[in-house]
Amino acid sequence: MSRDNWQVGGQELSSRLFLGTGLFPDPYVQMEAIKASGTEVLTFAIRRIHLDSVEDDSILQHVEPQKYIYLPNTSGATTADEAVRIARLARASGLSDWVKVEISANKRTLLPDPIETLKATEILVKEGFTVLPYISDDPVICKKLEEAGAAAVMPGAAPIGTGLGILNPYHLGLIVEELSVPVIVDAGLGTASDVALAMELGVSGILMNTPVAKAKDPVMMARSMRLAVEAGRLAYLSGRIPKKKYASASSGLESLVIE
Repeated sequence: MSRDNWQVGGQELSSRLFLGTGLFPDPYVQMEAIKASGTEVLTFAIRRIHLDSVEDDSILQHVEPQKYIYLPNTSGATTADEAVRIARLARASGLSDWVKVEISANKRTLLPDPIETLKATEILVKEGFTVLPYISDDPVICKKLEEAGAAAVMPGAAPIGTGLGILNPYHLGLIVEELSVPVIVDAGLGTASDVALAMELGVSGILMNTPVAKAKDPVMMARSMRLAVEAGRLAYLSGRIPKKKYASASSGLESLVIE
């Protein structure tokens, strides 16, 4: 794919695929999948990291830190205060100034709490964090998060880990139209066709973990997701033909006349 770089929080990126580090069967498969994905950004739950010895943590000790941007997330937080405290601890340990705000009040659906997410975003932006909030596919709250200073907004396509794909492409399209910061689809995707469709809607990138880590062949799936991102992005930039109700021949009738 030709050069198509983009920026998040002032950081230039070439890959449009962010990858989670959890759920992989073993560290070797994890690392091979990371390589196959071509990702430059790795995300992980801060609560799974030993903050007193980050460099020795089993999740990160196999990764070359200089090669990747770390995007720790506040998974497990149920309030803004809790998410802010987790983010501060992560930064104090030297992990990253980037943070994915993830606040879920319902353990069954794990849907993000919009009020607490907005509150946490406002606080962390003021403290100098590069904030990427995970949120529902609601164009109104996504716009408010942008106005609060989010470096990117990450609406879910469906509830986390469901693999249901994009439940509301119309809303995702509206979010892309309304926002000037990058829109990164996070959660609910299941396979490469879901990724391609999201990219064709004009989103800037994709964040995923479960569809890769829990696939029968995570390394092969990581590569397929990478190619799907590129294919969907190219299709979006190319401009698809308009949909029509009736057929139209690719060759006009005049080309069928024999004199």
